[in-house]
Amino acid sequence: MSAGTTIDATRAAPAVDAVRTGQRIEDVLDRLATTGDPAARAAAEELVQALMDFYGAGLARLLHLLSTPVGRRTPGDPLAGLLGDELVASLLVLHDLHPEDRTTRITRALDSVRDHELDVVDFDEETGTLRLRAAGGGGCGCAASATTAQQAAEDALACFAPEVTAVEVQTADRSGEPPLLQIGTGPGARAGTTARPAPAKAP
Repeated sequence: MSAGTTIDATRAAPAVDAVRTGQRIEDVLDRLATTGDPAARAAAEELVQALMDFYGAGLARLLHLLSTPVGRRTPGDPLAGLLGDELVASLLVLHDLHPEDRTTRITRALDSVRDHELDVVDFDEETGTLRLRAAGGGGCGCAASATTAQQAAEDALACFAPEVTAVEVQTADRSGEPPLLQIGTGPGARAGTTARPAPAKAP
């Protein structure tokens, strides 16, 4: 990423009065209470609590990253630590405040799961499908490895690039490799059988 990445102030959310916003939430909960449906009010209160937990965790993470000593921060871009953090990045993306384009954010997501060696094949904008290739695939358990890689990619992309709604992982083509050979105990030996000595010849 180039140094000096900035957030476009014109895309920032308008100023919000915290007191009035809190009162609006209370008013909505009160209106739900008057409907006589306790389940609806309970669901609304659970939603409010979940949002408070989400944004509270985001603010706490933001303060933690900003309070990191300068010597321990990512060199170069002062925003690098924030943009590379899954929680902070997800909040920025949610409010259309993330300064990086989709391609860069997809790269960030895949970098966070680089152990799976995933390469981008293409992205279908109409369906939101991102096709990846597992560069390190192959060998025993490759299907399970591809599934694990897909889940890891989906989790990372949900934070950095929610535009990606589906992920497909292709395993590397190993059709050109020679087939594995079954090592037997001798000509005509069958798997699972034990070789026996030949019977002695009559004198």
